[in-house]
Amino acid sequence: MKKNIFRLLVAASCCTGFLALTACSSMKTPATAEVAVSNAAVSNAAQADAAEYAPQELQSARQKMAAANKAMADKDYATARDLAAQAQADAKLAQSKANSAKATTAANAVQDDARVLREELDRASKQ
Repeated sequence: MKKNIFRLLVAASCCTGFLALTACSSMKTPATAEVAVSNAAVSNAAQADAAEYAPQELQSARQKMAAANKAMADKDYATARDLAAQAQADAKLAQSKANSAKATTAANAVQDDARVLREELDRASKQ
């Protein structure tokens, strides 16, 4: 009975140690992929005219990307991952706001065109 408990404790200790080492090692690996994905998100937001429609969000994303790149250079990979994730979220928000604003502008243009057509139809029917 005591042997079984001892074996169970040893196995549990080994598993805990392995998990701790795995967690620590993942924080020391470069966050290259996360930073690259976030850089792409910032670039996509800029191409979606976020500078015009969501300048604050785009600027925030760019600042966080710069900080993430600095953290990568300093080999502070945990900070780089966090900042890259924040930059990606800001970039996606900027892109969404830009897309929404452009869609609203297009919808307003269609409504104006429809109004002009109705006015012309009304005028034509009165003649």
